[in-house]
Amino acid sequence: MVTISAFLNVWNSVWPYLVAIALFLVLIIIHEFGHFIAAKLLGVKVNEFAVGFGPKLFSKQGKETKYSVNLIPLGGYCAMEGEDEDSGDNRAFCNKKPWRRFIIIAMGAIFNLILGLVIVAITLAPQEAFNSTVVAEFKENAVSSESGLMVNDKITEVEGRKIFSTYDLSYAFTNVKDGKIDITVIRDGRRVELDDVTFNSSEEDGISYLEVDFYVYGIKKTVGSYIKQTFATAASYCAVVWRSLIDIIGGKYGISAVSGPVGVTAAIGSAAKVSLANLLPIMAIITINLGLFNLLPIPALDGGRLLFILIEMIFRKPVPQKYEAAVHAAGFAVLIAFMLFITAKDIWSLITG
Repeated sequence: MVTISAFLNVWNSVWPYLVAIALFLVLIIIHEFGHFIAAKLLGVKVNEFAVGFGPKLFSKQGKETKYSVNLIPLGGYCAMEGEDEDSGDNRAFCNKKPWRRFIIIAMGAIFNLILGLVIVAITLAPQEAFNSTVVAEFKENAVSSESGLMVNDKITEVEGRKIFSTYDLSYAFTNVKDGKIDITVIRDGRRVELDDVTFNSSEEDGISYLEVDFYVYGIKKTVGSYIKQTFATAASYCAVVWRSLIDIIGGKYGISAVSGPVGVTAAIGSAAKVSLANLLPIMAIITINLGLFNLLPIPALDGGRLLFILIEMIFRKPVPQKYEAAVHAAGFAVLIAFMLFITAKDIWSLITG
């Protein structure tokens, strides 16, 4: 007989991962709902709106659209008439003008980005003040002050990359060689470029971190500063996601820095065990990551489909369906292979600790 104690022990181990799966479902539903609502508003027939893949658990036929919940909660789809094949229906996706199709495809990623902005606003709402990027004072024995950084400097760029918030600084100060970094500041209303600003550094899991040896000024919370900080923080998340991709491609970080669904689920589960409030920033980053990644012009992703529509808009002639389908099929195969590799890497990391 299973005791209550044993059940609770199992539940305590399982519930964080159930939370992670639930969060993934929310992000998927939001993404597909973006396609769905845009299709409805722009006159495209939607045959089915589904959450999950695989065998159907249950479904309900609406006036026009079937709504389904499937067994495997790792995806979803909004199946439009004439989306991947020709159709004689005048409400089919393939028979709509390119600009309508462009909006419908883009709206999934846009809804993810909007969700990220909303989550950021929620995370900032309880804060009584916000952090600026203006140096207020240095810590004891700060070395950065000896190499040019001064009190009241507003940090605007690090290594040529724009700084929107302190979140940007945290990423910019990661994996820096020799503990030296180029910083651009606004000083007395003038732009000043500081070369080789030095910081002490430490290393963890093979990644070096510069030790921030200064404090920044706070920003009083007002309606205006709250709105501005919400957009600045969301912009920081977008910038970090984009820069991370560039840095991984450029070799700044190895493949060990890339995580798939298993690794992300483990990270969400760990955060959930500490506090459910810790999940909001992670969820914001993930949904922004999903939105931006889907806009990349990669075959099989929304961005790849947008590229073909853009080509059609420029040349006034669509790419033949068979060629586009072949490109997306090849891209899908590559993505699946990459995801399997990353998933195997994540599982191995969890097993080996």
